Amino acid sequence: MSATTTASGGRGRGGRERILAAAARLFAVQGINATGMEQVAEAAPVSKRTLYVHFRTKNDLVIAHLQALASSGATLESVLTREDIPPRERILGLFDQPVPEAAPVRGCPFIDAAVEFPDPDSPVHSYAREQKLRMVELVTALVTELGCREPAALAEQLVTLADGAASRAMVLGEADYGRHARAAAETLLAHALAG
Repeated sequence: MSATTTASGGRGRGGRERILAAAARLFAVQGINATGMEQVAEAAPVSKRTLYVHFRTKNDLVIAHLQALASSGATLESVLTREDIPPRERILGLFDQPVPEAAPVRGCPFIDAAVEFPDPDSPVHSYAREQKLRMVELVTALVTELGCREPAALAEQLVTLADGAASRAMVLGEADYGRHARAAAETLLAHALAG
């Protein structure tokens, strides 16, 4: 038993982290809207009171979940900020996202969240949009660093390929589906760097 759990089945300190971990598991398996707050509390395990102390609304929980994913390095965009990889390889890394063995292929969590919260004014949809715009900014900076012509347009093309590949990988259940988009991205980069 860890220092953050008690003999009462896991309740005690560390409730917020357990709630986020339980939400991540449930959201991945059954989707955000299909997961109830009571289910999250039971899976954490925490009382409903504790759940609502940490997350006043389900929107608060979903945004905290997406923020945790964004900072974890486990999203499509995480490769773009790696200083130990050259810019071109960071861009192409968008198409090589590893999926742990036996894990379901889930695609982009920000696109998934935006689909489940289609109202563009909802806090969850707004956060997902911010992350997708950040992805374009990161790619624009990298293609600019490479000296590519028309970096903004090229960045939009590359992120569209990456998002499309992630979505198709999820629908088809093919973790390595990005290889198709990677070939197209290499062509786009070569063309943009020519001359």
